[in-house]
Amino acid sequence: MCEHCGCRQVAPIAELMDEHTALLDEAYEVRKALGGGEPVRAMELLRTLVGHLDQHVRREETGIFPAMRETGEFLEEVDELEGEHRDLDAALERLDPHAPDFAQRVTDLLHTLDLHVQRENLGVFPVAIVTLGADGWNTIDRAHAATPTFLGRN
Repeated sequence: MCEHCGCRQVAPIAELMDEHTALLDEAYEVRKALGGGEPVRAMELLRTLVGHLDQHVRREETGIFPAMRETGEFLEEVDELEGEHRDLDAALERLDPHAPDFAQRVTDLLHTLDLHVQRENLGVFPVAIVTLGADGWNTIDRAHAATPTFLGRN
């Protein structure tokens, strides 16, 4: 994860990045369960991850993404990232822990999540730091107040 751009010095962005780290840690636990031949356990862990991911996505889609749209910057990237949110949701809904390809499908989804997080951490967040004005940060603050972080909760 990038530590050079100053994103971690801006509290709302640092919190989103910390959520990303937590989500990737949860994804690691899902992978570990899959590798241990425990698809039902993997699905339980995945359900927790999905709940946290849903909360995180709400914060992004009501906060940083609309704030970025207001600047007119990175619009295509924001659209693509929102599309990836929807694609991931749909793919997660179709998972069956008893299907023969369950482990591979989950592994593929978690890889997609890894790439998505990188795009946000290394793209949208640094651009937000240099482009958002007071209105944009107010939008993010309102979104974060309306949907608090999942960090520190199980």
